[in-house]
Amino acid sequence: MPPRIVSLIPSGTEMVCALGCRAQLVGRSHECDFPSDITQLPICTQTTVNAEGTSQAIHTQVSERLQTALSLYEVLVNRMQDLRPDVIVTQTQCEVCAVSANEVQLALHDLVGSSPTLISLGAQDLSGVWDDLTRVADGLGQHAAGQAFLKQAHQRMGDIADRFQQQPSAPTVACIEWMEPLMAAGNWVPELVHLAGGQSVFGQRGTHAPWITWEALAVSDPDFLVLMPCGFSMARIQEEMPVMTSHPFWPQLRAVQNQKVYLTDGNQFFNRPGPRIVESLEILAEILHPTHFQFGHEGQGWRQWVPEER
Repeated sequence: MPPRIVSLIPSGTEMVCALGCRAQLVGRSHECDFPSDITQLPICTQTTVNAEGTSQAIHTQVSERLQTALSLYEVLVNRMQDLRPDVIVTQTQCEVCAVSANEVQLALHDLVGSSPTLISLGAQDLSGVWDDLTRVADGLGQHAAGQAFLKQAHQRMGDIADRFQQQPSAPTVACIEWMEPLMAAGNWVPELVHLAGGQSVFGQRGTHAPWITWEALAVSDPDFLVLMPCGFSMARIQEEMPVMTSHPFWPQLRAVQNQKVYLTDGNQFFNRPGPRIVESLEILAEILHPTHFQFGHEGQGWRQWVPEER
């Protein structure tokens, strides 16, 4: 009998579906929303943070809970008991992003008479994303499907990278993962920038997103400024734009003056180390090289910020 699967992280849910196991999903996290039909599944987690506040307010809440060792998420144990999963997909990559493996382990103690297999994802870079997908595929008995997906993904990404790896100079790019306080994107994002023919001015492959200052942003003065706040849609970023545009350094930035500022759906793409990391690369390629790449993501995955919106 095929295993009953509960995924407690959006990227894991997308992996399960990409491997052809959508029908085996019986539960999800409160953040899992792709593919769209999985939103009909029971929700097995809840957040303890009010995500409707400003960037600064959310940052303050998260910092306070982490400093006091309080969890940002809760597993709904009773619901998990009702669903009786054989496999649970969770993560160790980031304690801010989703329910952690430790929280799931605690919840498993309360699952009387149940001993589900735990598949924990922990990607820190692109190779880690593909390792995680392979781990999920093997855990679900879908090794061949996993290898087929990886072959296609590597081909699509290679087709982009091969176009600009030999260029004499690459445009500089600052990818912003949080707006107040400022945080640059790390982990797999600097790699994506490189593959798209750009040079990331902040963040290092395989390391968590670094906090930065406005002074550092002004000194680096990147050619492109790409906003991808964790968990934010483009509409949500637009609401928060006064945080950026009201800063004295904003009008001095070369990217602002040259209208090279872009809003992206970080929640759906860059923040998720899953199958759509390929689409994240395509988005960057469209932004950095619009005359060479048109994948159809403009308007859905990204759009240009224009000064009139200030």
